[in-house]
Amino acid sequence: MRARGTKVTDIAILVVAADDGVRPQTKEAISHARAAKVPIVVAINKIDKAGANPDRVMQELSELELLPEDWGGDTVMVPLSALNGDNIDTLLEMIVIVSEVEELFANPNRTAKGTVIEAHLDRARGPIATLLIQNGTLRVGDVIVAGSVLGRIRAMIDDRGEKVDAASPSFAVEILGLNDIPHAGDEFEVYLNEKEAKAIAESRTEAKRDTRLQQAMSSRRVTLSSLSAQAEQGELKELNLIIKGDVQGSVEAILGSLKQLPQNEVQIRVLLSGAGEVTETDVDLAAASGAVVIGFNTNLAPGSRQAAEQEGVDIREYNVIYKLLDEIEGAMEGLLDPEEIEESLGQAEVRAVFSVGKNAVAGCYVQSGKVVRNRFIRVLRKGKEVYNGNLDSLRRVKDDVKEVASGFECGIGVNKFNNWEEGDLIEAYEMVFKRRTLSS
Repeated sequence: MRARGTKVTDIAILVVAADDGVRPQTKEAISHARAAKVPIVVAINKIDKAGANPDRVMQELSELELLPEDWGGDTVMVPLSALNGDNIDTLLEMIVIVSEVEELFANPNRTAKGTVIEAHLDRARGPIATLLIQNGTLRVGDVIVAGSVLGRIRAMIDDRGEKVDAASPSFAVEILGLNDIPHAGDEFEVYLNEKEAKAIAESRTEAKRDTRLQQAMSSRRVTLSSLSAQAEQGELKELNLIIKGDVQGSVEAILGSLKQLPQNEVQIRVLLSGAGEVTETDVDLAAASGAVVIGFNTNLAPGSRQAAEQEGVDIREYNVIYKLLDEIEGAMEGLLDPEEIEESLGQAEVRAVFSVGKNAVAGCYVQSGKVVRNRFIRVLRKGKEVYNGNLDSLRRVKDDVKEVASGFECGIGVNKFNNWEEGDLIEAYEMVFKRRTLSS
């Protein structure tokens, strides 16, 4: 939406899929909006899809104290289809109404501030960021700090691809002139004093570096309790990743999706993430840390492919996030130790008991599956287990055999068990190793 006046939409717009319902990320966004004390407008998208149920979404939101206006509440909720364009105009109209009711006005006669919507690295033009101006007016030549990134605006391009010299509240523009790529969601502000802006950017960069180091240390911190837990569950394994994407928004989406994967036994450690090409520096870091380089919709800088081949670094390139997540999940499952499980072979019934010297042999009829020599059996008597161990001897008529299939009779002998009774039920099984999944 483009508002032509001085009004600015300082509103939290939540987009919820009608066929999916309220996700944890939505609940987190609601908490942030309430903490910021901004009004909330809900767009219930994908009403055109099979299985869409807007009423269920509204019910789930009402349980989070967001009661729709149609149900007597004060939260605006608009069912729509972004694919077909249904009710988009209604959503924009409701945003304007809410902004008028809440008296959300901006002052175009002050220095600009707002939010970074998107950012990426262009090989020819350098770092490019898309900014939403929420207050004030942004002009070419302004010195801005976006997050921890400093820059002087060299050019601005509006949503129609035209160069502009100024952008007022509620406009979104692409800017050139930053010294690095900011993160999507970072707030920006214009400073009249370049020296002050530089000091603020440097202090934020230092704080960001300290935070990153603390996170890295905490992810590797070992305590007696963690050692005990790892001893019980098996050693905690790590999958090191370096993630580069076409734009910062793609990187943030990937990082958010990776956090949703179970990491009880295999932990994902993102050593470096950002927008731009995969460079030789990324390859060197991956070689030193045993990491896999993930490139999403981005290119490889000259020399990085050759460096990866020399260092034996695996560079994976993707353009579909679901395929990326599937392969990462598969790699994590490959690090899990296999699970030993019981696999049923068959079932037999004892129909006669024969004495052979000091031992006893059970004359059996195989009811299903098969029984196999040197595998395991479980002897059940009236539903209770009386023996569990190895099947030592298996005979068919007078011959020793390896296995007997269903529908045939056989003799079963066990060295450590002789107390057979007619009617005993024998369950034959074996222990096999099975690859584990993260869900298991």
